Amino acid sequence: MVRLANEINVEDREYIEELIEGCLKNKRRSQEALFKLYYGRMLGVCMRYSNDRDTAEEMLQEGFIKIFDKLSAFDYKGSFEGWMRRVIANTALDRIRKSKKNPFLTDNDEDFKLGATNPMIDQEEIDFINVKAEIALEAVQQLSPAYRSVFNLFVMEEYTHKEIAEILGISEGTSKSNLSKAKLNLQKILKEKFMNIE
Repeated sequence: MVRLANEINVEDREYIEELIEGCLKNKRRSQEALFKLYYGRMLGVCMRYSNDRDTAEEMLQEGFIKIFDKLSAFDYKGSFEGWMRRVIANTALDRIRKSKKNPFLTDNDEDFKLGATNPMIDQEEIDFINVKAEIALEAVQQLSPAYRSVFNLFVMEEYTHKEIAEILGISEGTSKSNLSKAKLNLQKILKEKFMNIE
């Protein structure tokens, strides 16, 4: 039975399983409830890979189509939300791949030049605790697709560099380099445009 919006809780595993079963039976109300339940969280994932809301919403729609199509592959062993995030992230990456030739191998897209700074030097993690989520997201969206994708996969989705290399078709070294450059560029963006991060 589909619940009212104010009764929905993403931590209610029994209810999530009930929705999944309904979706597997192609029940529209279950699909709508699942979509509404995870819409905000999954849009947040898409916004990290896109620099505009319209594109993010298109990624989200494509992602949910894949989620409903591949729902039978979910084995109930791990987190359903984690599984969904991976499908959505992969959908976003596929869209980036289709929009450009080799977007993950180049780093010269409208990017910030770092001058003499060595991007391979390990930098301290950017302190997002004191940065509003909107400002952090805006900064991430300013990165090139190559840097943004690796940053999101490593920091937000918790993939290893080996996994990122396989997903994006790049070497582990390129993944590490792009992450380092992404961190440096984020630091620069946040320092110059939003706040004084020391």
